[in-house]
Amino acid sequence: MRQEAYYCTAEELVKLGKDAIPPQLISNTHLIYSSPATLAFNSPGAEGFGVKRAGLAVPGSIMLIVAPGCCGRNTSMISSMREYHDRFFYLLMDETDIVTGRHLKKIPKAVKEICEGREEKPSVVMICITCVDALLGTDMERICRRATEEAGLPVRPCYMYALTREGRKPPMVHVRQSIYSLLEPKKKKGNVVNLLGFFSPLVDDCELYDLLKDAGVRTVHEISRCQDYDEYLTMAEANFNLVLHPEARFAAEDFHDRLKIPFIELTRLYQIDKIASQYRAFGAALGVQFSDVEVREQARRAVEKFRQACPDASFAVGECMNGDAFELSLALVRYGFQVKEIYGTLTAENFVYLKQLAAVSPETKVFSNLEPTMLYYDAKGSKVNLTIGKDAGYYHPGCPNVVWNQDRQPYGYAGVRRLFEALLAAKEEA
Repeated sequence: MRQEAYYCTAEELVKLGKDAIPPQLISNTHLIYSSPATLAFNSPGAEGFGVKRAGLAVPGSIMLIVAPGCCGRNTSMISSMREYHDRFFYLLMDETDIVTGRHLKKIPKAVKEICEGREEKPSVVMICITCVDALLGTDMERICRRATEEAGLPVRPCYMYALTREGRKPPMVHVRQSIYSLLEPKKKKGNVVNLLGFFSPLVDDCELYDLLKDAGVRTVHEISRCQDYDEYLTMAEANFNLVLHPEARFAAEDFHDRLKIPFIELTRLYQIDKIASQYRAFGAALGVQFSDVEVREQARRAVEKFRQACPDASFAVGECMNGDAFELSLALVRYGFQVKEIYGTLTAENFVYLKQLAAVSPETKVFSNLEPTMLYYDAKGSKVNLTIGKDAGYYHPGCPNVVWNQDRQPYGYAGVRRLFEALLAAKEEA
């Protein structure tokens, strides 16, 4: 009997509805296949911003990883990076620790010892714990309070709990909330705004900076651009927050509750007309009219230039990249290209894009990177000639690939322009 990778077409999924997504496409209903998604996207020790790198977003912070050796070992790749080589410390758990929980008494002492042994006192110590402590039911908030008293500086938890990935507050949501929990109420300044959502800055030529400036904003704070801890603390002076990634909603709500800073949410999009509509709505909320004609035209020209060079582009789109695989696929189809395959985690939130995609490209196949039958994936006959995302490149090794997973975040019209410039370059180099 021939085994095949499980998939559904966009049309089939829309007919089933968002409340009847097949279990094969839901990762917590079966064993997980360690595909490129788990290696490059989900793994907290891998490339990109997992819990460990994200937890060190606060300037001057260090991290104590409390874990068995196998869990701590995957930090080696990050700690070899120049900016992190002296910021990771380890408290390894043995079998007795796991059975008795005795390691919990060691944490405050370890934090104090680390801080006393450093020439420069850290701004905050992040305690990273793993699924072991999730199963033990460790009250990490209490442990951090004790460590704060011992060390005389802030200590905060960040949870590397793969078990909670599909829960209400998965690790990457919690860590965003944790890194902003150090901010204290300050007098608000009407010309200051925070960008929340990413752990690295937007690309320098993103038009959002200029649009905010035109609206009277003088200071745009991003945690990744803060030069030191004192500058980080001035984020509490913001008049409002812009949420650029849905995983920052909890953090924004915490800002609102604790610091009385409201927020507006913008979505990363690759459909030029939808970007324009979103900016119009944003401008209306601020009482201004943005002038985005020139940058919009730059994005449109980049799409057109690529279309002229590659009119027969047929894509496979993965989730290991800076964007929503379903929204990007919809954008590509609307620009006149074909999307044969998508590798992505389908949720009710991005089902709206799938519904629109099914109307214009019903035969697009949707695979789950974490479905075990992906072991049998066969690219033969797919007619894909361009791929976006590391996972899509893995499944189609013979096709030009744009990884599109850089630290600097593409956004808005600048993101669209840069993507199509990268696609054109990949095609010309092939």
